[in-house]
Amino acid sequence: MMRKLIVALSVFSAVLSIPPHASTIVHAQKETPAYAKWGALAMREAQNQYPHAQIIDYLHRGRETREDVIIEKFKFWLKQGDKEFGVYVNIIFVATTEKIVTIEFQETDR
Repeated sequence: MMRKLIVALSVFSAVLSIPPHASTIVHAQKETPAYAKWGALAMREAQNQYPHAQIIDYLHRGRETREDVIIEKFKFWLKQGDKEFGVYVNIIFVATTEKIVTIEFQETDR
């Protein structure tokens, strides 16, 4: 009887020691988005294209599929000295092989 009581108390105290939000932590962790590797590439290429600018923000604008290619679209906000400007970066790659066809850059003032 005493042994059952000790085991029951041990289990009960173990359950109480788990923080109430612990089970939600696992569920709250987000998966890495599919565009993450393309975002990292876009960021590196933007930094190469504008080596004296600092990237202060970026946005994934979406993905577009055209025939056998995919276009991952990003917008970066850069600061160089007193000037701030936007740069659209499109990474175009073959859908089946993920081989890069081209990377396009277009500056914008907004």
